[in-house]
Amino acid sequence: MPRNEPTEVTGEWDGGRSTKRRKAVRYAVPVAVAGVAAATIGLVPAFAGSGSPDLPKISAQDLIAKIAKSDVQQLSGTVQVTTDLGLPSLPGGAGVGGFGGGQGGEKGAGGAASPQSKLTELASGTHTLRVAVDGPEKQRVSIVGGSADYTLIHNGTDVWAYDSGSNSAVHHTAPRDAHRGPQRGAPEGLPQGLQGATPQELAQQALKAAGDTTSVTVGDTAKVAGRDAYQLVIKPRQAASTVGSIRVAVDAANGVPLKFTLTPKSGGPAAIDVGYTRVDFARPAADSFSFTPPKGAKVVNGDQAARQHGKDLKGAKGSTEHKGPKDFGGFDVLGKGWTSIATLKDAGGPAGKDQLAKGDAGKFLDSLGTKVTGGFGSGHVFSTRLVNALVTDDGTVYVGAVDKQALIAAADAAKK
Repeated sequence: MPRNEPTEVTGEWDGGRSTKRRKAVRYAVPVAVAGVAAATIGLVPAFAGSGSPDLPKISAQDLIAKIAKSDVQQLSGTVQVTTDLGLPSLPGGAGVGGFGGGQGGEKGAGGAASPQSKLTELASGTHTLRVAVDGPEKQRVSIVGGSADYTLIHNGTDVWAYDSGSNSAVHHTAPRDAHRGPQRGAPEGLPQGLQGATPQELAQQALKAAGDTTSVTVGDTAKVAGRDAYQLVIKPRQAASTVGSIRVAVDAANGVPLKFTLTPKSGGPAAIDVGYTRVDFARPAADSFSFTPPKGAKVVNGDQAARQHGKDLKGAKGSTEHKGPKDFGGFDVLGKGWTSIATLKDAGGPAGKDQLAKGDAGKFLDSLGTKVTGGFGSGHVFSTRLVNALVTDDGTVYVGAVDKQALIAAADAAKK
């Protein structure tokens, strides 16, 4: 496979001439990458190599263009999600999700049928999703369990979340223009609970780190779900990043991303691997997007519950709202690209300075993390295979997909 020196590409991608096509792409949940910009990406003009199958050569820039111009709006299939971040198990075998017991409460999201509670299960292990999409107004995603399934259905203004294990459902009302919301590339008509679990969203987030911090090439070809595919290879140029590489398998015929694989710099198996095992681009049956709660199901009005939950939070004694960039949920962000670090001050609560390092709390932190010191003072670093976090003894948190030294350097710089 020929390799050349990186070529810098600048300027507005597509000039806005194919807005309709790009809009169609982002609804092909969970495989379409929407709004992919070639602006300022350091593209290495490498070509598809000698992998199987034998496909015509294509440059990285042309492969990105193929993704952006894909007009697929209908599909159905099965997706396998495997996540191996090295997260610790919680006591009692609860894992990180706790889904199914209804412990999440009904005020915020409707108990066991909450999309937010289900999303946490996807943070570890292997899961199977069945998906169906018919344009911007109709999507269905089911997480298939051993004894129970969990399903999200969006059909026009109706959004349902149903947990067969607890026989509970949550209903939300979505505005007709919900798909035009601010979060481009995500299945905006659905609750936000499962958006981050799709190759679509994952690939888009990876490409957001584009610029002079990123190298994009074309790797060997591949077969994914029986489809011929090119592989777009994305690699950080910033040494402090914990990401080794990202591979996005792109359907050679229609430009739809079929698989997203993130491998950490430390090696070993993929930390995140999300891809189709079966895919069909025919229009799904209309009844795929119909839902009627089964007899005896507990049904929660999600809109009413969310409003009440907001009132409860607002009226809670001593509650505070952290102000910060909306894109990071109230966190401040240091740096750029792959080495961005989110920070949150006063995470130690009202106990005050140095309380996290004292007594039983300090012993607990010592058992989970690594004690570190620097110009910022002292604290603990908690590590996974991909994301690391520094919690200082005065309660400030620094977290990112960066190595330990980058976190310490950020904390030191913040003290100057």
